Amino acid sequence: MELLTAFAIGLTFAVGLFQILRRNVIRAAIGLMLLANAVNLFLLSTGAWTGEQAAYVGPALAQRCDALPQALILTAIVISLGTTAFVLSMLYILASRYKTCDSDKVTGLKH
Repeated sequence: MELLTAFAIGLTFAVGLFQILRRNVIRAAIGLMLLANAVNLFLLSTGAWTGEQAAYVGPALAQRCDALPQALILTAIVISLGTTAFVLSMLYILASRYKTCDSDKVTGLKH
């Protein structure tokens, strides 16, 4: 099960990175969201002690789960939401001003 989880996280990260490197800005924004979700899944998988139960479940008197990965995930969600909002606003301005989503066809950025 851990191997399957690692493979799924790695595949999500690879697809997100591949989409970021594309010329289409919309696909790059989707790739950014996939990359952020892959990082969140990685942090969640490192927070589980045995992998048999969720990271936020633990007996009250026995070994407790670490709260640091959960705090990092909440922080990463807020940061990725802000980054996604910024990228989508830049995409809206780019599409309305240049009438394209291809980053190679955008001219006048060097002035």
